[in-house]
Amino acid sequence: MIYFNQATTSYPKPKQVINELVNMMENIGGSPGRSEDATQRKASSVVMDTRQKISKIFNSSDPKKVLFFQNATVALNQAIKGLAWKKGDHIITSTLEHNSVRRPIHYIKKNYKVDVTTVNPMAEESIIEGFKNAITDQTKAIIITHVCNVTGDILPVKEIGEIAREHNLLFIVDGSQSVGHIPISAKDFGINMLAFPAHKSLLGPQGIGVLIVEGDVPMNPLHHGGTGIFSDEIEQPDQWPYRFESGTLNSPAIAGLYAALQIYEDNQKENVSRETLLFNELIKGLKKIEGVTTYSLNNHKSSLPIVAFNIKDVSSQEIAMILDTHYNISVRAGVHCNPLCHEMYGTLDQGMVRASINASNNEEEVKKFLKAIQEIASSY
Repeated sequence: MIYFNQATTSYPKPKQVINELVNMMENIGGSPGRSEDATQRKASSVVMDTRQKISKIFNSSDPKKVLFFQNATVALNQAIKGLAWKKGDHIITSTLEHNSVRRPIHYIKKNYKVDVTTVNPMAEESIIEGFKNAITDQTKAIIITHVCNVTGDILPVKEIGEIAREHNLLFIVDGSQSVGHIPISAKDFGINMLAFPAHKSLLGPQGIGVLIVEGDVPMNPLHHGGTGIFSDEIEQPDQWPYRFESGTLNSPAIAGLYAALQIYEDNQKENVSRETLLFNELIKGLKKIEGVTTYSLNNHKSSLPIVAFNIKDVSSQEIAMILDTHYNISVRAGVHCNPLCHEMYGTLDQGMVRASINASNNEEEVKKFLKAIQEIASSY
């Protein structure tokens, strides 16, 4: 199979990641913080080492404020719903948001009577000015994605973070598509909370998501339960990270994430990534095919190796099915859990075909993919 669905979950996983995950299950075991025997101490050490590595890579102040959850969606729910909202508060977000951001914001709006401004980058001469002009005296937070999961467009997060810092606003960033591709500094970018999964561009395992909290952010836990400490008290402990991590952590996935982070650090030495070169060939080839429309805010000049496109007025699901059944090529089609983006482009009914690659793909696969699209386009 030609796997052009890396933005959904990366495949194949590096052997180092698989080995560390299996090693935790076969040779270490244990549940962090639940006992003092050797296996529990080793498991706890792996978890703490991973917190520290994440804090170092993403330049946050306190490893204890690196929190582990089931996935990035749960991390974003904790970040957004865990804040103390009141009637009249104001949130600024964008039309590029995945439902993992959009739906928690909608929940807050509905239940706390919070006002929401949704900035449409396509309608703004300057995205940065669009966010700046949306700020009011009641604005409490800017909550945005770093990279649109549909089109791969990159938002100027550092510049928007500067605006948030100037106006003393909370800045929450969904890094689900960007982390693993783009270097991010929580301190330098003015990010108060950064959420991301292990299983996408970081090449780690599924089942683990991260929330980095930078600075003093007053936040209440969404979940309550066993934490391994202060077990005789009825109240959830105040200490980080235990306050927010009730229940057993997925230590095998955390071990796999640690290995993925080591690979990520090693790969930072590359000047021009393999995936960038492949992506340039992919975009150039698609633009030459008659009947193909690609979607981007800036003609793919500032985007990750993700391309969303359609062939004439054919259903995106139909194109994806043909690619799968006739060419053994995996892509993703439809609305991609991001209806506002499709409303912006006018593709809510048709959807889009999304092809996404990484460094595990190769030039021959790109050529076969383009040949398949050419054949499909010529048949309609």
